Amino acid sequence: MKKIALLILYSSFFYACFFPLKGQDRSVASLEETGIWSGVYLKFKLSDKLGYYGEHHWRVRNSLENTSSFIGRKRQLYNRAGLNIFFSPYFEAVIGPTLVLNYSPNPQSADYEKVTVEPRIWHQWLFLTPALGRVKIYHQFRFEHRWKRANNIGAPLEYTNRYRYKFFAYIPINKKKITEKTLYFSPSAEIFLHSGKSIVYHPFEDFRTYNGFGYVLNSKITFFAGHMWTIGQKKTGFEYRNTHIIRLNVLIGLDFRSIEKRLPNINIGY
Repeated sequence: MKKIALLILYSSFFYACFFPLKGQDRSVASLEETGIWSGVYLKFKLSDKLGYYGEHHWRVRNSLENTSSFIGRKRQLYNRAGLNIFFSPYFEAVIGPTLVLNYSPNPQSADYEKVTVEPRIWHQWLFLTPALGRVKIYHQFRFEHRWKRANNIGAPLEYTNRYRYKFFAYIPINKKKITEKTLYFSPSAEIFLHSGKSIVYHPFEDFRTYNGFGYVLNSKITFFAGHMWTIGQKKTGFEYRNTHIIRLNVLIGLDFRSIEKRLPNINIGY
C-alpha cells in the first residue's frame, strides 16, 4: 500500500507542477472528442545491443452528431518505426521515422482534404528505475520533429517540434513479478510541450493520463486495454479541449538472438 500511495503522490505532484490551467477558468475545457485507438506494438531483440521497435495504430473518433459515440469517423493511421539501442538493463533509446495519415474532421465537407500526410522523425530515451518491491517505474522522454498541415484546403505546411515526458509504472496483481499469465495494472501521466513558428502562445500542447490493465499471455504476446483522458491547447491559446479515448493494444516481443543468449523476454511495451 505504501508503494501505491507513493505512485499517487508522485502523479499528484506531476499534475500540480505541469498542469497549465491552474488558476484559470476550466469551463473553457470542453469535451470535444471521444474515440477508440487500437494498436500493435512490436519489440524485436536482434542482438544484445540492437533491436527493432514499431507502433502501428488505427484511430477512430465520434460521429459529428454525437460526441459521446466513440465511433463514427476515421481519425488517423499511425505508423512509427525505429532502431532500438540497449545501453543497459536500465536504459535504452530508439530513433527512427514516423508516417501519419490524418483524416478529415468532416468527411462530407468540401472545405477539407480527405487525408493529409504527416512525416516525422522521432527519438526516445527510456529509463527504468530500481523496482520498489513488485512495482516497476519508468521515465520516458520522447522527441518528435513534425512536418504537418491541417486538413483545411490550402492550409500551409508547418514544421514543429514536440517534447514529451511520460511517467508510468507496472504493478503485477496476481503474481509478485510480471511473468507469463500475469495480470498487471499500469498507471501513467504524460506532459507534451511544443515549439515552432506557428506556436505563438505558451509551449504547452497536451496532458494525458492513461490507465489500464495488461495480461501477459506468454513471452511473446501481451494484451493491454485502458482509458485515456487528455486535455490540450486550442489554436487560440486560451481555450482547451478534452477527450476520452478507449485504447486496445496487442504487444508482440520476439528474441532473435541465439538460444544461449536469450533472457526472459516478457514484453509489456510502453
